[in-house]
Amino acid sequence: MPQPRTRRILATLAVAASATLAGTAQADEEAIKVVYHLSEGVQQASRAIGNIRNHLNADPSAKIVVVTHGPGIDFLLDGAEDAQGRPFAGSVGELANRGVQFRVCNNTLTGRRIPPDQVVMEASVVQSGVAEVSRLQARERYAYLRP
Repeated sequence: MPQPRTRRILATLAVAASATLAGTAQADEEAIKVVYHLSEGVQQASRAIGNIRNHLNADPSAKIVVVTHGPGIDFLLDGAEDAQGRPFAGSVGELANRGVQFRVCNNTLTGRRIPPDQVVMEASVVQSGVAEVSRLQARERYAYLRP
């Protein structure tokens, strides 16, 4: 039978090991964060919407941010339609309801002389799309995907 002091040490080690394992399990269960980078226009946006739906079906806890600049913003403008003439509004609204965030580059809006009020209400405007992508990757540890 171990001595009282040895039992206390073993009990302390067991508690510490349990806490370490619990912390590791919690870190493993944290939502995966992903930034989808769109800059190519409507066809890329259509692919991305399908990819994001599939992503969320496989991992509903994923935290997804879509960052757009250049022609990539087009599907987030009021009245935008895909190549078959279907509005993007329904898909964007559906994904936003599932927690997806959409961000539009202000530099693109300014350069193309598009007023910010033409951006759909589900999207927010960021100063720079490329700076936002790099910030999410470097500071917030988002995985990078480009559909």
